[in-house]
Amino acid sequence: MSLNPEPAAPEERAELDLPPKSYADAAEEALQPASHANGTDGTVDDTKKRPRTKLDHVKANGLSISAGGDAESLEGVGQDASPKSPTAKGHRRKGSRSSQGSVGRKHGEQMGADVFEKHSNGHGDALISVKPPQELERDRRTDLKRRNSELKSGRQAGAGWARSKIRFAPMNIPLQRRLQTLAVLMHTLSIVGGLAIFFFLCSIPLLWPILLPYTVYVLFSNAGTSGELSLRSERLRRLPVWSLFASYFPARLHRSQELEPTRKYIFGYHPHGIISHGAFAAFATEALGFSQLFPGITNALLTLDSNFRYPIYREYALRLGMASVSRESCENILSKGGQNGEGMGRAITIVVGGARESLDARPGVIRLVLRRRKGFVKMAIRTGADLVPVLAFGENDIYEQVDGQSHPYLHKLQMLVKKVMGFTVPIFHARGIFNYDVGMMPYRRPINIVVGRPIRVVQDKHPDNDLINEVHDKYINELLRLWEEHKDTFAKHRQGELEIVE
Repeated sequence: MSLNPEPAAPEERAELDLPPKSYADAAEEALQPASHANGTDGTVDDTKKRPRTKLDHVKANGLSISAGGDAESLEGVGQDASPKSPTAKGHRRKGSRSSQGSVGRKHGEQMGADVFEKHSNGHGDALISVKPPQELERDRRTDLKRRNSELKSGRQAGAGWARSKIRFAPMNIPLQRRLQTLAVLMHTLSIVGGLAIFFFLCSIPLLWPILLPYTVYVLFSNAGTSGELSLRSERLRRLPVWSLFASYFPARLHRSQELEPTRKYIFGYHPHGIISHGAFAAFATEALGFSQLFPGITNALLTLDSNFRYPIYREYALRLGMASVSRESCENILSKGGQNGEGMGRAITIVVGGARESLDARPGVIRLVLRRRKGFVKMAIRTGADLVPVLAFGENDIYEQVDGQSHPYLHKLQMLVKKVMGFTVPIFHARGIFNYDVGMMPYRRPINIVVGRPIRVVQDKHPDNDLINEVHDKYINELLRLWEEHKDTFAKHRQGELEIVE
């Protein structure tokens, strides 16, 4: 401490332009010996002495503290924020005041209130602090007990699989749904599976004497074009497996009008889709009840002639009553057999759009290749068969396909393959056997096949273009009527209207 200490009184510090001194500094200075308090000679300036009064209570920031006896007062304690200088001698600290209101007192001294709790430190000094309310203490103990009793768990193994973009099918799938998937898988892989079985049999030399004649027979057989339908098996068409196949989507067949069994018919199926699963379920099997809706009519679903050159698959298709889509096959079916031996009561189903239309198969839209497709109309006039438009709502929804407009080079390559090979390969995907996002299995989305009203055709062996165009326009109008009448029922989530692009 310097020999000339700074004054402690506020008025003296104000005269010397000094900031106010804190109470702690003033109290510390007051505890120094008298010789250092006010001067170098140890004398005390009488003009600066203040009389001491005997107080019973001293209020520190509003807290009343009983001094008792002859205790000396502290002039440095006041209500305002300005510290005051204590007396130079006889100063004795009676206690301390904390920011929480705790006051130091002698051990055993009563405060007269239940909110104080007595403690003592290691030096024997008495400490008194505010005791928390009983409700707060009880809540604290309850919360601590609850935290200690909570069950703590580690990380969950395999939780990352739930965030995968590929959604896997659960293990508890009902047996019926598994059988439905198996039936669709069997039909989808029927060509590949038939070829695989054939080549496996070829690896057995003992079977070569049988396989060689069979291969020659397949290459030169005309069973797919003869129109006799001699290998057709109604028993195979009615197997329960086809009911599982149709219920996979599910698919339904609807008719607008009854058809006379004494007439011939050509059903035009739209759209082609990717694989035409709806056409197979409705017209190649009895899963949707074709014979019940149209009694007395024998229908044959037509497909590419090349499909009847695949070993084993050929037998599968012929027994389902399928036939070649060639001109010869159509004429033979509609002019042979039936109730009068001239094709009455027979019908064929042609997927008119063909491979070209499959390139436009996308969910939510129907784009038809129909404007320039008039061969089936000409065939109907020549054979005297009535035309029946068929619109399959949902056929395009069961597969996703790469957009040809976004990939023009890919589209040109697909068109080149179609021109050379007679068919094209759409780049498509859907779901898998054990997942819902990746694979070649179709999505489980409903297919509603609506059969329209027949367009009566008068037979003409040599029709002119005007007659062909007239019947073709009637066919398109009936097809558009089907769309307008049923789109709000079966195409609620459509992304556009029906379009005829070619």
